[in-house]
Amino acid sequence: MIKALWAAAFAGVVMSGTDTEAQGEPVHRLLDFQELDGWEDDDHRAALDVFLTTCRDMKDPDWRALCAAAADQSDAKAFFELFFRPVLIEDGADALFTGYFEPELEGAREPSDRYRYPIYALPPEAREASPWLTRRDILSGEDMRDRGLEIAWVDDPVELFFLQVQGSGRVRLPGGGFLRVGYGGANGHPYRSIGKELVRRGVYEPHQVSAQVIKNWVRRNPEEGEELLFHNPSYVFFREVSEVPAHLGPLGAMNRSVTTGRSIAVDPAHTPLGAPVWVEKDGADPIRRLMVAQDTGSAIKGAQRADIFFGTGDQAGLAAGRLKDPGRMIVLMPIQRAYALLPENVQ
Repeated sequence: MIKALWAAAFAGVVMSGTDTEAQGEPVHRLLDFQELDGWEDDDHRAALDVFLTTCRDMKDPDWRALCAAAADQSDAKAFFELFFRPVLIEDGADALFTGYFEPELEGAREPSDRYRYPIYALPPEAREASPWLTRRDILSGEDMRDRGLEIAWVDDPVELFFLQVQGSGRVRLPGGGFLRVGYGGANGHPYRSIGKELVRRGVYEPHQVSAQVIKNWVRRNPEEGEELLFHNPSYVFFREVSEVPAHLGPLGAMNRSVTTGRSIAVDPAHTPLGAPVWVEKDGADPIRRLMVAQDTGSAIKGAQRADIFFGTGDQAGLAAGRLKDPGRMIVLMPIQRAYALLPENVQ
């Protein structure tokens, strides 16, 4: 499962305070499809195809009935307009869109002079004890060695650190194959932001910090960089999920592949997983598109908070890292469910 932690990776350094704002009771307001900016111009068929990848896993009868109906639809736009109603859910916090992606690392199944940094599976004792060893203890001690816990070896410890921040990723193997890993557990220590630590030390101003800036600084300062990574005691373990074909996206919270530009991570306290969501992201590159809530993340809290999946690899990472924009998101709900959310005096 992708953890969708990218937006939280710098713990308030590159993000606003939206995730920690006090949120009020949610208010629901029914909209017409004509009120959705850009609705007429979207590729509704693409959105319906993504909806179909996870709707069969939804539990409630009304959603399952719509999923069955969706399989036979030739007019995707008409399907959404006939069976759903747009619901704007607000909790008093400003809307915020960020992005996440699947890292791609260079690695191998066997160690070598180039591939020296192991991706570890979760050891049994870490499952039973929380917290377990710190990052420093795991990487500097003997507890992990010669136990067969290595899933693969990669060539860059900094990229491996950010793989742990992200929670899942893909390893490009020699010869062109791929190995995909997903979140397998953690050592139980809290995440501490290394970006925030660089700001505290006076190395950068908050607005200067990004994943690429941190990577470059660690590589330029290898000894200090190693200590900086140890500042975060949290350590993430992985499991191999290579049953997911390389051409598909990684697994989201619904245990299905997420889709570039059509899948979002949401707060399931407000938005049902599997629901279509109309995204109106403002900013430098506006987005008007029907997406599907197929993932979650610890940084994604609130009714107007979403993380957009940008795909796999460095370019996706750069695009995801730049995204921090306002706008609004509107959840498409089955008709009866939509009306049931309204206060009695407006139904």
